[in-house]
Amino acid sequence: MDQIKIENLEIYAYHGVFAEEKEKGQLFYINATLDTDLRRAGQTDDLSASTHYGEVALLLQKKMTEQSYDLIEKAAEVCAEAVLLQFPLVHGITLELRKPDAPIPLPFESVSVVIHRGWKKAYIALGSNMGDSRGHLDGAVEAMKADKHIRVRKVSDYIVTKPYGGVEQEDFLNGAVAVETLYSPEELLDKLHEIEASHDRQRLVHWGPRTLDLDILLYEDLVMDTSDLTIPHRDMHNRDFVLKPMVQIAPYVKHPLSGRTMEQMLEQNKME
Repeated sequence: MDQIKIENLEIYAYHGVFAEEKEKGQLFYINATLDTDLRRAGQTDDLSASTHYGEVALLLQKKMTEQSYDLIEKAAEVCAEAVLLQFPLVHGITLELRKPDAPIPLPFESVSVVIHRGWKKAYIALGSNMGDSRGHLDGAVEAMKADKHIRVRKVSDYIVTKPYGGVEQEDFLNGAVAVETLYSPEELLDKLHEIEASHDRQRLVHWGPRTLDLDILLYEDLVMDTSDLTIPHRDMHNRDFVLKPMVQIAPYVKHPLSGRTMEQMLEQNKME
């Protein structure tokens, strides 16, 4: 990935835990590295094909000065998110926020925090077998589109499938969505639970009927297993109601554990 760098951007602002820091202010310095594709800009000499670093600098100044924070960690987070939301060609940002006059009673040069934030690819399964199932799935997609931290890239067709898990219930309507998100996996899960709750999702019977079921299938190439979240989604490779929609929108995306593509896993299931 190509990069645009802004080094030692000087901004006078009012961040700090102590009252004197908020009253008198001090100089802060920002180093920002923007991950972006500069190929077309280099070929065409067209500014619209790149990211205007002058506008990025002004945005960083605005975010540093419009509000006061106790922690430079918070100020850095606000600045990084603002750049990612306002400049669509920036895929990621590494931002260092330096505080040379931090209240430390020892000789030192500066204190800084360095964070990296960016858009992450994720795939989400949709399911419903209660009430207006199509309405619930459409509503979930619209809720994701309305969230500034989620970009919906592709939505599969919806397919009717038999229930999974042995519980007597109506057939399901299932689909899958490809997104880019600024949320961490845990934050994305919380957001999906909010959307489910807005559709009166009840967790009464394991694998039972539901108005709306939203599951994170994949998040980049991440492999994780906690009490709240397992990625890749457990047993997704055996579930045609997951694989068929995934093959529509991401046939060549690989399962990070098996290395097999969505298409390969679906074909394997057909042979078994």
